[in-house]
Amino acid sequence: MPILKKLVNKHTISLATSAAMPVIGMLVISLMAHNLSKVEFGNYLFLLITILLADTFRNGFVQTPLIKYYAGANKKRAAEVAGSAWYVGFIQALIFVAIDGIIYLVYRSKSPDAETTIQWFGIIYITTLPAAIASYILQAEEKFGRMLVLQLINQGTFLILILALIFAHKLSFQTAVYAYFLGSAVTSVLTIFNGWSKIRTIKHRSKTAVSQLAKFGKFSVGTSISSYLLRSSDAFIIKFMFNPALLTVYYIPQRLMEVFEIPMRAGVATAMPELSAAVHKDKPEEVVSIMKRYAGMLTVALIPIALISFLLGEFVIELLFGKQYRDTEAVNIFRLFMCYVMLMPIDRFFGITLDIIGKPHLNMLKVIVMLIVNIIGDFIGIWIFHSLYAVAIASLFTFFAGAIFGYRALKKHLNFTIRDIFSLGYAELKSIINHLSEKSKIDKIDV
Repeated sequence: MPILKKLVNKHTISLATSAAMPVIGMLVISLMAHNLSKVEFGNYLFLLITILLADTFRNGFVQTPLIKYYAGANKKRAAEVAGSAWYVGFIQALIFVAIDGIIYLVYRSKSPDAETTIQWFGIIYITTLPAAIASYILQAEEKFGRMLVLQLINQGTFLILILALIFAHKLSFQTAVYAYFLGSAVTSVLTIFNGWSKIRTIKHRSKTAVSQLAKFGKFSVGTSISSYLLRSSDAFIIKFMFNPALLTVYYIPQRLMEVFEIPMRAGVATAMPELSAAVHKDKPEEVVSIMKRYAGMLTVALIPIALISFLLGEFVIELLFGKQYRDTEAVNIFRLFMCYVMLMPIDRFFGITLDIIGKPHLNMLKVIVMLIVNIIGDFIGIWIFHSLYAVAIASLFTFFAGAIFGYRALKKHLNFTIRDIFSLGYAELKSIINHLSEKSKIDKIDV
């Protein structure tokens, strides 16, 4: 089917890859919530959050610098960067494992579940390293089909193991941890044996490349941690300033925003290697074109989705979370979130473009500015209005601040305007739709 072949490209595969992890992950979380006690489920979530926080360090310290220096490089340079990334990733993992080991030896908890968390964190973290490095390299090489396979193996194996434990009536916190470890181990072993992780390139590492990755990585780690705090700051402030029950009301629309994150993650995954290759070719006009195309298309595509979501807010909340939340602040908070969806792609692509052109410190500063604006906005809004809506409105100012800072920072190095982003994005999206429509008509005539 020609139309199907046209639709299956790196963009749609990247979109599927970005969707696979949260969709399967949500299914696993749902299964465990229904089959574990509240205490055991809480313990599992704590372990998961701990691993994800540690992954934030690894992604910032290894992923972004690896893609920047690997994509578009010649074979010798690519091997040097991959080997150096392995070295940096391994050292970073050993540091985390050492810290975990010290905590395990010093801290004596009366809870066996807490001890299990401490005991298995380091083991799982070192086990996931090959699969993580493989995913970074595959992204840099734009092999999104293999990335999708990697995600499906990882998440699919874990899902199958959890289902098997449920059917055998053996699911508990400890067996869930064993399943997580086994799923990670299977995935990593496969990436080593099929060559996707390129572990043998570690012999090609160099002090220069390790220094470059580490220097760049310290800023991208700062960006990653600041982004994590930015996403979490509202929750901490609400828990401190309001009845803790209201945290759930705010969490629901915040969780729904992950739907909009899926196409953005897919866009970032495909854009980063292209941007890096353009930088290696020393073609700033190509860098600008790629940034405008992706940011513009995503912005224009998300606007009608945001408008429909705004109108159907009550229906969406009730359908996914039940009638008990239909008449709460969750609906209007969700609608307020829809008001700044158009800023999210622009803000995200300003940030990654700053990273790729070698200005990671400015991207880190951008996120820090957003974090400060968000915290100050939350407290001022709550002080004046004493309402959850104030926290949601503060987020609008947060993204405005990020977009303005990113625009001013990039304008010093690249030549573009905000109008260019919207006009090119609209033109590109219209061209793609027209092309697919014409292709479909031709295929029907041929049949």
